[in-house]
Amino acid sequence: MNRDRKGAFLTLFGGFCWGASGSMGQYLFTRQGMDSRWLVPIRLGLAGIILFLYCLKKYGVKKTFAPWRTKKDAVDLLIYGLAGISCCQFLYFLTIQLSSAAIGTILQDLSPVMILLVSCMMAKRKPLFNEILSIILALVGVFLLTTHGSLDSLSVPVSALITGVLCAVCVTIYNVEPKHLLDTYPVTLLQGWAFLLGSSMFTLIFRPWTFHYVPNGMGLLGIAFVVVVGNVLAFTAYMTGVALIGPEKGILYGFAEPVTAAVISTTMLGSHFTIYDALGFACIFLMMVCISWKPEHSSKTQTAGR
Repeated sequence: MNRDRKGAFLTLFGGFCWGASGSMGQYLFTRQGMDSRWLVPIRLGLAGIILFLYCLKKYGVKKTFAPWRTKKDAVDLLIYGLAGISCCQFLYFLTIQLSSAAIGTILQDLSPVMILLVSCMMAKRKPLFNEILSIILALVGVFLLTTHGSLDSLSVPVSALITGVLCAVCVTIYNVEPKHLLDTYPVTLLQGWAFLLGSSMFTLIFRPWTFHYVPNGMGLLGIAFVVVVGNVLAFTAYMTGVALIGPEKGILYGFAEPVTAAVISTTMLGSHFTIYDALGFACIFLMMVCISWKPEHSSKTQTAGR
């Protein structure tokens, strides 16, 4: 298998794993009675421990703790890990709990447009034609998904729309704010610390032990699935694929995530999927195509924060 085919396969597989993980989250919320405030601290903690142990073995103690040795890196890691990665994880699963896996993933995929706008402001330039077109497509796609073509009512709860857009904002934060971290340290190392930080923060905020929830066998399997498949496996496959084919193509192949979530949630979890949803998905996909036209202005997206 040549480099491009291998990269495309791994990127598609990573997106599939994320979509399947989101659908599993929907199952845990709707069929197992879990709460995102209970699930996310546990998911982050387990994934963080796995990646932390992996980094200790691969990089050693000195390099694993290197981001904490300077004040600037430590502050940026806190921003990256808490305001970016961890809040993205929580808002993503909260959006799924409030709506569906398909809506959660597609709203999160608005982040390339937000990154584009931030990049334009930082470079003090106007958006190019294809970038303006991508913004319009994103707005049309969200309109179709949330209203189904009618201004009289919303097909998606307002709360889910808000949390989904905020999730995309968090993706933008961890892609744009601490850029030098991504250039200095392995992404695996940053992810491990981000997951551990997020687990600690949400455990203190939500106190999951107060929920008095005890998962059954299927619930435990579901937790293992979202940790191993949704964090470790998806992250490894997607980022390896992006390294082979580049972030621009990675954005497009990453669309396997919302498609997978939509198919699973519709066929297996009973979610409704209309022609307006299909048109909205198509607009978001075309938005990604437009952004990928110009690599120098496209988003360097590291979508491993789900």
